[in-house]
Amino acid sequence: MVHSNGFVKTEGNHLTLPARVESVLFVAEEPVSTHRLSEALEVTQGQIEQALEALTEHYRGRGLQLQRMDGHVQLTTAPEAAPYVERFLGLEARVHLSQAALEALAIVAYRQPITRPEIEAVRGVGSDSVLRTLLSAGLIDRVGRADAVGRPFLYGTTPEFLQHFGLQSLDELPPLEQFEEDAKMVRKSP
Repeated sequence: MVHSNGFVKTEGNHLTLPARVESVLFVAEEPVSTHRLSEALEVTQGQIEQALEALTEHYRGRGLQLQRMDGHVQLTTAPEAAPYVERFLGLEARVHLSQAALEALAIVAYRQPITRPEIEAVRGVGSDSVLRTLLSAGLIDRVGRADAVGRPFLYGTTPEFLQHFGLQSLDELPPLEQFEEDAKMVRKSP
């Protein structure tokens, strides 16, 4: 028998697909690709997507959530639970970022993958130290090398970035146009 929420055992001790996906994500040490989930559970990627949608709905308003990035998914605690989890684990407060680090991080988030020279061209200043800070905080990572002279590193955001800002995916970032309009309003103010 399947309970109305779709997560209780079905006939003969078989778990529903969302319950099986949840089990795999629970034990995974890092984000898992939807392709890998479909292989491990011997179902189609379409069925995995349906199960992930069911889990997302199931976790709404709860202490857990699904976090998605670049075709990978991870089971994480809800951002609202962070203070309680940090206190329980004895962790220090979240990383506090300078204005320069936040600026560089926003550039990476919206334009990834992006090189250091491209970041510096947008910011108008050197970015070595802020990139080191963001790398050490685990908010960005080197995701490859550009096909340009010197083959500079390409930077992109990490699942920790999503978790730090309470996002389930990069799709939840506010539209860039909103910031451009806000900047125009600030410049017009006396």
